[in-house]
Amino acid sequence: MIRDFRALHENTQDATHRAAIYSGMREFTKHKSRNKTYISVEQLHAMELCNYHGIKVQVEGLESERISQMCRCTGKASWHGGDRWNDWVWVKQRPWRCYGALNGRLPWQLQRLFKIKLQNKDGAFVEYWVALALTSISENSGNLDPVSKFVQVRKAPSAVALQDSSMGHLVGCAHVIPETASSSTTGDGRNERWIVNSNIDLVTWNAVYN
Repeated sequence: MIRDFRALHENTQDATHRAAIYSGMREFTKHKSRNKTYISVEQLHAMELCNYHGIKVQVEGLESERISQMCRCTGKASWHGGDRWNDWVWVKQRPWRCYGALNGRLPWQLQRLFKIKLQNKDGAFVEYWVALALTSISENSGNLDPVSKFVQVRKAPSAVALQDSSMGHLVGCAHVIPETASSSTTGDGRNERWIVNSNIDLVTWNAVYN
């Protein structure tokens, strides 16, 4: 079982994922912890951490009621003996990053999900949920495609294709349709573009995917 950052880092086989986790967590730790100026490798490696394959988030239903939605993230592992399962989720963005129908959000695909324990500026130990996700950027400034009448997104440039995000920015599961059909076995690496399906309501989502 993964219990600290060193174990997570050593357990991650993909070199791109390792680099993204290391740089992202270092910045996240500096932002949230007591030490705002410098985090040593030893401090980072010793950070208490637990890896998870899913988390429930509260989302708003059709009548403004709060409903639980499960977001799954198995990484390279299988889900109950089947294919791996890494959900797409809505992540809140800074206002200048997305426009149009996306309403300040972008769909990202979860790659890793973990909880860390940090000492904050007051000296208290606080737990934070963090996700490593495959990011996207909007096509056509986030406006509806004139032909399909859906919003389309594409893979972000390699420099920002993988990012860490606080789970506080996650606002529920997203449903995207890949440009090229592929199973979880072959992975999504071949896909560069996705159609954002805005026609699936929350009740149908929970009935089909939970």
